[in-house]
Amino acid sequence: MKIAIASDHRGVEYKQEIIKYLEQKEYEIIDCSPENTPIDDYPDFAFKVCEKVVNKEAEIGILVCRTGIGMSIAANKVKGIRCAKINSEEDAILSRNDNGANVMTFNFTEDMENIKKYIAAFIKADVINDERHQRRVDKIIKYEEDHAR
Repeated sequence: MKIAIASDHRGVEYKQEIIKYLEQKEYEIIDCSPENTPIDDYPDFAFKVCEKVVNKEAEIGILVCRTGIGMSIAANKVKGIRCAKINSEEDAILSRNDNGANVMTFNFTEDMENIKKYIAAFIKADVINDERHQRRVDKIIKYEEDHAR
């Protein structure tokens, strides 16, 4: 599995730890923020990761910033992306099962051992495992297609 990942300047240490963890699991990593500066802008990195996912260069994306919220907002502006801010293993599983999430965000204040559990749960989770959830996601996709500029 290929995974695209990025962080803003505040999430660099967490990103590096996540990359190390994923490489130990033998995932192929695309680092979309190989260099960060104190004045970088998180949307730039969110868009890079999401483009990798949308263009099928990566199967999922991971984003890290101070709160995880800004990255999530930016990511969800990219057509074809369903990004979830993950705060628990249940969030990770349900974001995939119910919403077909293909990108996840974290804040850099979360415990790293928890983040590893969340990532593992996200990767292992089934993507949309029920007709009613697919129906709902299809409505989101249709709206996005009809209203995207």
